[in-house]
Order: sequence, then structure tokens, then C-alpha cells
Amino acid sequence: MKLNIKNKIWLALMWCLISVYQVDAVELDSLNRDPNYVTTILKRTEKIVNSLNITDAEVCSEVTNIIANRYFELNDIYETRDKKLAEAKEKFTGDAKLQAIMNAQSDADRYLYRSHFAFPAALSLWLNDSQIEGVKNGLTYNVLNVTYTAHLDMIPTLTEEEKSQIYAWLVEAREFAIDAESSRKKHEVFGKYKGRINNYLAKRGYNLTKEREEWNKRIQSKKESL
Repeated sequence: MKLNIKNKIWLALMWCLISVYQVDAVELDSLNRDPNYVTTILKRTEKIVNSLNITDAEVCSEVTNIIANRYFELNDIYETRDKKLAEAKEKFTGDAKLQAIMNAQSDADRYLYRSHFAFPAALSLWLNDSQIEGVKNGLTYNVLNVTYTAHLDMIPTLTEEEKSQIYAWLVEAREFAIDAESSRKKHEVFGKYKGRINNYLAKRGYNLTKEREEWNKRIQSKKESL
């Protein structure tokens, strides 16, 4: 039976859709890595994945590998940068040394930029937007939600505009923290944004010292009433 043009177009579209949704399995990038390090990363990753309430075993496996590979990738980027920095300080002096240091950091930033956007894109093949948010929060110790909730609890009179601004800055902080090389660096990123939030609220007329004191009193009162 010959196919008319309409049927041919329909089959072509169906073939394209099938091709788009054929996703290759993600392999764990563990080759030539310290087995103890790999085990540590997998345990850390599994805690994040378990919080997503994924019921499909295949999806769970793929997402685990994507997140673990991101840890490995960041580690490789920063190890390479540190090696270049050490070589720059050992081999060069003066302007040549400064240029080599700048080049090392620039190379790292370039790889981080690509990795930053490739990571959620890879996750989006398996997770919805809410679950991707969960991954980002898991990678950054849920500092965004803890900090945002604390501000709402500390200052009940915050306007919707102020709440939106605080949340937007914390989301921005999380995006930078995702790429940070260590727990300390991740918290430092949030620390900078917390300072920005405090300055913003102070300019809006809030006495943060007094707000914090009253908040602590409310917390203590709740504890005593239990």
C-alpha cells in the first residue's frame, strides 16, 4: 500500500519524536578514581536522590550517575586549576606569574560555565522542574530554604516585595554555590548574599538586631510551652 504525503509526514514526525526520547544510559565516571572517594560520593548522591521520591529504578540509577558525575567533574576542574596555579607560582615570577594565574582561573571558569548549564539539562531528561530544584537544594545543604524560612519567621512583617527579593537573591546564591568546590565555599557564597539581604532590610527600615532578639524570645517561649 502506497503512503500519501500526509501519512509520510506523520510517520516522519513520529520517527523524530522517538529519536528525541531515546536517551542513552549514563555511565558512572569512576574509572581510575579512588574507590573510597567514589563510595563517598555515591553515598552523598544517594541521599539527594532518595529525597526526590523517585519510584522508577532506572530513573533513580540514571539520576544518581548524573549527580555523582557532576561531583567528579567539579573535582577534576578544581584539581586541574590548582595544579596550574601551583605550576604558575613555581615556574614564573612577576607579570608572567600573574598571567599564568589568571589563565588557570579563566580556564576553570570556562569549564564551570559549560558544566553549570549542562548539568540541569542532563537532569531534565529524567526529572521534572520540582525534582531538579530538589537536587540543587540537596547539593547546597538546603541553605536556601532554611535561610528563607528563617527570615520569614524572624520578620513576620515582611512585604511580598521584600519576600520576593530575598528569595531571588537566595536562588542566585544557590546557582553559584552549586559550582563551589567545597562545603566551606558553598556556605561562603550564601554568607555574601545574606550580607546583601541584611543591608537591603536595614535600608528598608528594619532594625535587625531588635528583630533577631524578638525572634529568639518567641523561639524560647515556644520551647518553654512544650
